Amino acid sequence: MSLSAAPVVDETHNPWQTLSTEVKYHNPWISVREDQVLNPSGGRGIYGVVSMKNKALGIIPVDAEGNTWLVGQYRYALNEYCWEIPMGGGPVELDILESAQRELKEETGLTAARWTRIARIHTSNSVTDEEGFVFLAEELTAGEVEPEETEDLRLWKLPLAEAVRLCMNDRITDGMSVAGLLKAEKLLAERKE
Repeated sequence: MSLSAAPVVDETHNPWQTLSTEVKYHNPWISVREDQVLNPSGGRGIYGVVSMKNKALGIIPVDAEGNTWLVGQYRYALNEYCWEIPMGGGPVELDILESAQRELKEETGLTAARWTRIARIHTSNSVTDEEGFVFLAEELTAGEVEPEETEDLRLWKLPLAEAVRLCMNDRITDGMSVAGLLKAEKLLAERKE
């Protein structure tokens, strides 16, 4: 199988035309709008968009022995318990690194001296404008957790390789967690080469 070059595309061309837009719902975290549109083939339709009021932030803390921390919590929207990387939201107007540092401290009690942004992610780009960032946090110092009142969290310290295995066998299903853990493992392996 031969590889080919990426097709030449005008990535700035938007084939959709918005005829009108109306916010149907909003709260402190999201707004939901309904757009009347002409789709790329010229047909009329509606498009629902969930706009986020925060940036999604995920953190993969890795210690000198190659361990990481997962956070377990019951996810209301899914109606199931999930293991995922420490994550949360940061106000759009704040520095994403500052917000990521706050989230790591709140959920794990850890602080890190070394931070590397390893991913920019659109979490579900067909229905939301949510933009997420994943950081690798290293040179860790332990401290006290400071969870928010809405969080009932459990921490799990395990080897990064085991966390990746949990992604591969669908025990970890959160998109930012899967992408971030796979990218972190690859980045750390490349550093050793």
